Amino acid sequence: MEKTSFEWDEEKDKENMAKHNVSFSLAQQAFLDPQRIIAEDINHSIEETRFYCIGRTGEGIMTVRFTYRGNVIRIYGAGYWRKGRKIYEEKNKIY
Repeated sequence: MEKTSFEWDEEKDKENMAKHNVSFSLAQQAFLDPQRIIAEDINHSIEETRFYCIGRTGEGIMTVRFTYRGNVIRIYGAGYWRKGRKIYEEKNKIY
């Protein structure tokens, strides 16, 4: 069985770091949360299906925007957004 790996555009990573103070290398940690939520991003991209991973990292509840390319998860956005935290808390009954 082939191992899943991560990739991202380095320029996009720098932009995300400047805008949301989150690196894509840190964003990978959201996928390790056993209670993570994976949801389809129905508002973006006609060419490929995109998703959200909402999971806990050391800093809180992070939302990661990504797509699958074979066994590679390509990250294209990440941040600590209120909407993602709300969905996570409701789904996992955290209050």
